[in-house]
Amino acid sequence: MVTGSEADAVAGAGAGAGALYRRVAADLREAIAAGEYGSGGRLPAEQALAAHYGVSRGTIRQALAALRANGLVTSRRGTRRVVLGTTRVQSFSELVSFTSWARSLGEEPGGRVDRIERRPATAYEREQLRLPADGEVILVLRARTLSGQPVMVERSVYPLWVGELVARIPADAVSHTEPLQEQGVVFADADHTIDLAAADADDARLLGCDLAAPLLRERRRSTDPSGAPLECSEDRYMPGTVAFTVHNSLAGSALTRRQAAP
Repeated sequence: MVTGSEADAVAGAGAGAGALYRRVAADLREAIAAGEYGSGGRLPAEQALAAHYGVSRGTIRQALAALRANGLVTSRRGTRRVVLGTTRVQSFSELVSFTSWARSLGEEPGGRVDRIERRPATAYEREQLRLPADGEVILVLRARTLSGQPVMVERSVYPLWVGELVARIPADAVSHTEPLQEQGVVFADADHTIDLAAADADDARLLGCDLAAPLLRERRRSTDPSGAPLECSEDRYMPGTVAFTVHNSLAGSALTRRQAAP
């Protein structure tokens, strides 16, 4: 694990508090994944962790919050955090961000636009995006990678005003969500449908799979804070790369995505 002196060296080199808490979170995440604490075990107390890493308790709390968002530790404050398991997950409070999810796993996300086309909306797309009978959309077909390996094909369909913004983003940009947010496009809510789909010619070409091979499909409709539709998308994942789980409680339900077990 990273020592306190190493953490101090990072801070002294000019790393911000944000970078420091992410470094601590990444180190703890690796320790949890390696089974150092065991499922159901307890992490050291905040004060002990702060002393070990040579950082403030506030930095430790930020790191623990990141682990909690990954579903790795309990969320109760005032007690030593209990390790829930070694599977790393991302809350869908981040909605459509494949990039954020990949980085939370310690993977390097990648993406390249294969094509962008403007065309008449299908009946399904008109319903999802609340478009008139003669409405048009912009389709963006993009391949996504984790640490260089193709894992998913995105088919994102946007109303024209959003699609035109996407078309200006460089073809090899890692994230589309971040530059859209910078231009005031806020993805506030999403509905998800998960099922299987047979790989078509584009999937086979971009993922290197067989034609008609089964792929895990996530269909998504995203809206802004006012409820206006921004996107309807279909993501197709290679088998064995991701899995989705649903957690139910009296307080609500959460859909999470995790890296599939090898």
